[in-house]
Amino acid sequence: MSDGTPADQFLDAAIGLLRRVKEEESQTVTAAATLLADTVEAGGRLFAFGAGHSSLAAQDVVYRAGGLALMNLLAVPGAVGVDVVPATLGSALERVDGLATAVLGTSPLRAGDTLVIISLSGRNALPVEMAAGARALGAKVVGVTSVAYATETTSRHSSGTFLKDHCDIVLDSKIAVGDAELALDTVPAPFAPASTVVTTALLQAVMATAAALLADRGIEPPLLRSGNVDGGHDWNRHVFEQYRDRIFYQH
Repeated sequence: MSDGTPADQFLDAAIGLLRRVKEEESQTVTAAATLLADTVEAGGRLFAFGAGHSSLAAQDVVYRAGGLALMNLLAVPGAVGVDVVPATLGSALERVDGLATAVLGTSPLRAGDTLVIISLSGRNALPVEMAAGARALGAKVVGVTSVAYATETTSRHSSGTFLKDHCDIVLDSKIAVGDAELALDTVPAPFAPASTVVTTALLQAVMATAAALLADRGIEPPLLRSGNVDGGHDWNRHVFEQYRDRIFYQH
């Protein structure tokens, strides 16, 4: 552990992880961004899904100033965040076989679309079945996960597989099993998770690259502007109208 206060130690750990991601995941970031750009260019739709705290990174790329307007949240009631009561229900739903199939069967996801699935461990039934089911529909899947879990834990799905086994592209967040960066003799458990920081940064790197790739192809990226700057709402209304058949969070 580095010297300094716990705050210094956590920030140093997060910076170290971000450096690793920058150095080791640059090719997969480009590959994921290329897939998103290809999907947009071909008239497909973009979706993001995450359960529990992994949903934070999914929500961060949906209806976001500076982000792609075509990214839609694929929501699973009770599993999207910690607003469900009791919060432990969300964790339980992640382990329910068949839930992903029911969600996909009532969602707008179709062949030609791309689904980004975020799951730190990638071991529960929900993300595994979501990825496998999406690919069976003809959609492409980008998984954002910690590959370490696949070698240091066991799958909770009947197939014995992990999210990473059902993806076209896998982004490895490098997060250690347990998602806790700090340990102190005076604290009985490891603490200070960094998965949200790293996963969000990974996805924003993908979105930035996808936007630039579209521009390089002569396609104006369907980006949203902040509603808190002059003209932002007018700009966004134009984008919503232009892409209304590919945006599902408005209707």
